[in-house]
Amino acid sequence: MPFPFNIAATEGRARTGVLKTPRGDIRTPAFMPVGTAATVKAMSVDQVKATGADILLGNTYHLMLRPGPERMERLGGLHRFMGWDKPILTDSGGFQVMSLAGISKVTEEAVTFSSHIDGSKHVLSPERSIEIQADRIGADISMQLDECVAYPAEEPRARAAMELSARWAARSKAAFGTRETQALFGIQQGSTFENLRRELADRLIETGFDGYAIGGLAVGEGHAAMCEVLDYAPAMLPADRPRYLMGVGKPIDLVEAVYRGVDMFDCVLPTRAGRHGQAWTSEGPINLKNARFAEDQDPLDPTIEGPSSLYSKAYLHHLIRADEILGKTLLSWHNVAFFQTLTAAMREAITHGRFEQFRRDFHARHTSN
Repeated sequence: MPFPFNIAATEGRARTGVLKTPRGDIRTPAFMPVGTAATVKAMSVDQVKATGADILLGNTYHLMLRPGPERMERLGGLHRFMGWDKPILTDSGGFQVMSLAGISKVTEEAVTFSSHIDGSKHVLSPERSIEIQADRIGADISMQLDECVAYPAEEPRARAAMELSARWAARSKAAFGTRETQALFGIQQGSTFENLRRELADRLIETGFDGYAIGGLAVGEGHAAMCEVLDYAPAMLPADRPRYLMGVGKPIDLVEAVYRGVDMFDCVLPTRAGRHGQAWTSEGPINLKNARFAEDQDPLDPTIEGPSSLYSKAYLHHLIRADEILGKTLLSWHNVAFFQTLTAAMREAITHGRFEQFRRDFHARHTSN
């Protein structure tokens, strides 16, 4: 295993630890801000670092279209290109296969799709995905290419995608080979069918990966159904390797997933919500567009380090209503900081055996989420 994963403490199924990489330690539970196109939207690298993020996520689909994988390599890879010297995880492009189903075609060999930018044709196979992620982009953690199905899915459709993902996992692993300074994660699919997820988990473990992701959630099934899957899915994956829940989610989703044994997360929600005026606070979410904040001189949330303690709600309300770029930046920055503060608080609670109380208190304040 190229990256040692040391679990420091557990409470029930919740755990906290450190995934050690050549570019720095990743403290778990960890939230990865999403840098879709070589940037966390509306934020500078220094601002992202200031929130306490240990790792970013880059999007293979978007980066392969623009600026392009070969250009990325000529420019020194994604770390150098965007000025981020900590770890980067890249997704494989599998989620975009689902979300762009109208302009893509899946075969045994590869996915063929049309660019949403200019209509140009592209082919993404497991081997090409690994080449782009590990060799061109230079990701510290690459993901196997998989097929993600939308919710709801009938069991035959979910099984077909699961079995294709298993075959693509083996091809991704063969293409990745053995590397000392880069890791490869497999992805468990199976929609909401426990038998399918167990079957794929067994096949992934047989193939052997450095970490394991839970895919195919946050695709419309809702919080309750997601939690039902997480009641069994994480325990199917090796306890001594990181477990990564892809594309999740709201703060309450993170707390419930950690409670069930998940270690890593990513989601565009903090920055997307920030650009539209929504902020998470220690007392729950608020919308700064609302007129009730027009003369509110209190800070957004003095418990969160960053801009939220420096500017009044009235000023942030003004910026958002005036559609000023600074407003989008400040709220995105605040929300990413909130998510990092949340994961730090969960690490602390698990370390001291207080996570169950933390979870109850969080539910009491954030049930409106």
